[in-house]
Amino acid sequence: MKDLIYLAGPLFTPGERWLNSRLAAAITEHARRAGKDLEVYLPQEEAEGGTVSVFGRNRHALDRARVVVAVLDGPDVDSGTAWEVGYAFARGIPVVGVRFDYRQSGEDGSVNLMIRHSLTGRLIRANGQETEAVWHQVVKKVLELL
Repeated sequence: MKDLIYLAGPLFTPGERWLNSRLAAAITEHARRAGKDLEVYLPQEEAEGGTVSVFGRNRHALDRARVVVAVLDGPDVDSGTAWEVGYAFARGIPVVGVRFDYRQSGEDGSVNLMIRHSLTGRLIRANGQETEAVWHQVVKKVLELL
């Protein structure tokens, strides 16, 4: 059975969904090159049905996840993503946080302190790096946690 990586992040605009899809593909591809076969769960692909069934599928996937990768963009972290990070933290599931957004957020310019301290290790920030380099950092951290 493949290790499951849960990709949490905002998913309400075409750009957000595009970034999530690209990040999921990058995680899968970089991990494959490293000899690891992973499955990445994207909540945006499970959005059909009523809210109760969507919630149930996403929670079930979180329960199965070995690692959560959380996109923490925006002036404040997306509320659904914040819930997923908190749920994973409470269940002892490692959380890798990544921020592509260069806007300042939180008291130290990163993210809300409750989110920041729920992450496993430091927040990965793009800070103008090429996206490919950021994806490589995310995959490296995920593979360390498996």
